[in-house]
Amino acid sequence: MKTSVVRLLFVGALASTACAGPAAKAPTPTPPPAGPQTEDEKTLYAIGLVMAQNVKPFNLSPTELEMVARGMADSAAGKPPAVALETYGPKIQEFGRARVAASASGTKQKDAAFLDKAAQEAGAVKSPSGLVRRTLAPGKGASPAATDTVKVHYRGTLTDGKEFDSSIARGQPVEFKLNQVISCWTEGVQAMKVGEKAQLVCPSDIAYGDQGRPPVIPGGATLVFEVELLSIKK
Repeated sequence: MKTSVVRLLFVGALASTACAGPAAKAPTPTPPPAGPQTEDEKTLYAIGLVMAQNVKPFNLSPTELEMVARGMADSAAGKPPAVALETYGPKIQEFGRARVAASASGTKQKDAAFLDKAAQEAGAVKSPSGLVRRTLAPGKGASPAATDTVKVHYRGTLTDGKEFDSSIARGQPVEFKLNQVISCWTEGVQAMKVGEKAQLVCPSDIAYGDQGRPPVIPGGATLVFEVELLSIKK
């Protein structure tokens, strides 16, 4: 896939080779382009990486990527566009929303079993929002209000156990106003007491939604946090 896209962008179409009867030699295959060597080549490659991040939410197939590359190549070469941009440009957002929603739906279905299992754990409490909260170690202090600033240590993972963020790994707790984070945290941490450690299992609707936070958090992903409430500032 990558080789064909690069050829469209940087090599162009291969010239057709005329066959001279049954004894004619088959055309010599074009070798794949080498990786970036010079500083300029590496910068150009980085442009490709940035552009890939922009189209990644569309979840394009290899054939669809070829069409995107063709549009880029035609535009870069100054060729007349094959479609009217004023007609099809406005359709991009709608196309993207549909692809994001479809991808998020698949992730939600995959994570549903994890949510159900988490809700059945001993001591787990599932709220109407879908949050599943379970105390891992009790606390003895006060509980924060949504308008309070809290200091916490936390670790966040996907349902497959892949860690995407951790103040513990950084060795530095974080402070934030509780009503300025995802609603799963706003709700879940308010139910904790200072000194408590808890697990918060957050369905996407109260986390990062269908959009997610690519490339780390997929759209529709359920997130699992282990949180320790260290202190509260009124």
